[in-house]
Amino acid sequence: MLDRDLALNRWRLVLGSMSDNSLSFSGSDREILSFEDMEQLLDYLYSHAQGDDVRDESISDRSGGLGESQLTAAKWITKVRELFPKQTAEVLERHALDEFKMTELLTDKKVLEQMKPDMSLLKTVLQLKHLMKGEVLETAKKIARAVAEELSEKLAQSTRQALTGRLDRNSKSPVRSARNIDIHKTIRRNLKNYDKENETLVLKDVYFSSRVKKYNKKTVIIAVDESGSMLGSVIYSAVMAQIISKLPFAEIKLVIFDTEIVDLSGMVEDPVEVMMSVQLGGGTDIGKALSYCESLIQTPSDTCVLCVTDLCEGGYPHILLNTAQNIMTSGAKLSFLTALDECANPVYDKNMGQLLADMGAFVGALTPDQLGDYIGRIFS
Repeated sequence: MLDRDLALNRWRLVLGSMSDNSLSFSGSDREILSFEDMEQLLDYLYSHAQGDDVRDESISDRSGGLGESQLTAAKWITKVRELFPKQTAEVLERHALDEFKMTELLTDKKVLEQMKPDMSLLKTVLQLKHLMKGEVLETAKKIARAVAEELSEKLAQSTRQALTGRLDRNSKSPVRSARNIDIHKTIRRNLKNYDKENETLVLKDVYFSSRVKKYNKKTVIIAVDESGSMLGSVIYSAVMAQIISKLPFAEIKLVIFDTEIVDLSGMVEDPVEVMMSVQLGGGTDIGKALSYCESLIQTPSDTCVLCVTDLCEGGYPHILLNTAQNIMTSGAKLSFLTALDECANPVYDKNMGQLLADMGAFVGALTPDQLGDYIGRIFS
């Protein structure tokens, strides 16, 4: 976009949608759509100053953009952080709080206590936690804990079953039950007893396989991109890390990153502390995060690295690609989860995803209840 077009588009944002007839946005279709989204975010906020209804027909009928019917306070905050520079986004948030009282529900302890803890409320709380203090912040933590416990209860059984249900076929089982029969080994070892006349396989010996034992340690390293668009994935990653940490054969490492890296492995048993440690927004250096994960690998063949990210690399792409190749060459398993949430509808850099997939890495989205089975298949 030319400097002149950029300057005009910024003036249009200042003047607002009422100036549409005299000053239109310019640039490519993608750039115009982005500025229209910005304008709608500003309309949503500053119409409060005049007491206007932000769901005015003139706005809701406009094509493209965010879609007014889908714009909530939580989505407003998320889109502001995606579309505006960090400093500008913070100014808009402060205006929303201090001048127009858009988020008074999230700064009132009594009202917070009356609200039903759910994923939508948790996302909004996490995006505004840096503005909360004292009793309000403690109430926000209770909401986070309630949602985390509900998610954990929902996901724990299926995850444990998926992971602990894997058979260790290298040792005999002391428990001779039907569920532990090693079918393939039993057939293979009894082929010599095949009765050709009756066309029957005679099973003189039945072999059983034991479940995975505590000493059979596997390491799962989860690195989570903490950019605003990955918020749902951050929440589920924190909960899944706690579930996996309780399994007898698994060692879990949890890392969050933007342009810096924070190792939260010591907090995996408390997903609320993990969530409250996240600083949403900022840049993204995936290559740097992968390099740190590589330094944590001790036994490559028993290690799985899961990088939860939209693959929008803000650092040097060649560092990301080279480090990914090094991890896979070492024998460790490497996966890029472009979404880890209830919807698994990813928005990610498809070009980077294709490059990584061509190298042999798994690139795709998973729902949380699919993750346990996926890890189990990696190690089986």
